[in-house]
Amino acid sequence: MCIRDSSGSATLLELARAFSSMNPRPRRSILFVSVTGEEMGLLGSGYFARYPTVAKSSIVADVNTDEDLMLWPMQDIIAFGAEHSTLDGVIRRATERLHLTYSPDPLPEEVIFIRSDQYSFVKEGIPAVMPSPGFSSSDPKIEPMAIFQKWEETRYHQPQDDMDQPGLDFDAAAQYVRFAFLCGYFITEDAQRPTWNRGDFFGQHYGSKSN
Repeated sequence: MCIRDSSGSATLLELARAFSSMNPRPRRSILFVSVTGEEMGLLGSGYFARYPTVAKSSIVADVNTDEDLMLWPMQDIIAFGAEHSTLDGVIRRATERLHLTYSPDPLPEEVIFIRSDQYSFVKEGIPAVMPSPGFSSSDPKIEPMAIFQKWEETRYHQPQDDMDQPGLDFDAAAQYVRFAFLCGYFITEDAQRPTWNRGDFFGQHYGSKSN
């Protein structure tokens, strides 16, 4: 399994372990969903979002932990799509708690928010976000964007994207899981469900479908 997929799966499993061991339990229930067929057209997430195993109206938000490249020390967070809903506040609380920087989307022209599994939930009217480690570095010898671009060129979707590749940063991976946990925790503990921002495009076009 490639590091891109395995890092996301490992994150999901670790989050499930952490939440299931909480005492007291979170105020809201949490579904941990591992889907397939993203790059074939969001097939797995699309099916689940349309035919969930619980009442669709009870799903208040989707936090998509798609991948954690874990190739450099994590200092900031990018949250694709957070600006469309009150999930932006959740991201801000989590970054502040962990003393991380909240960075804007560095590649807006790639419209990542509508290209990954969170968009399946958006189309069903459910506020969603995809947080990801950002590209900031306090070390001039480490250039995260250059590392990412080289990784995409030489390892992305290739056999070389395995656990033997150099430069894997497990401390950064653990920090990302802590961040994702806080996002889930803040959502579960808030009596108010996340909502689309007033006048937001996605809220206006899809918001009524989640009711």
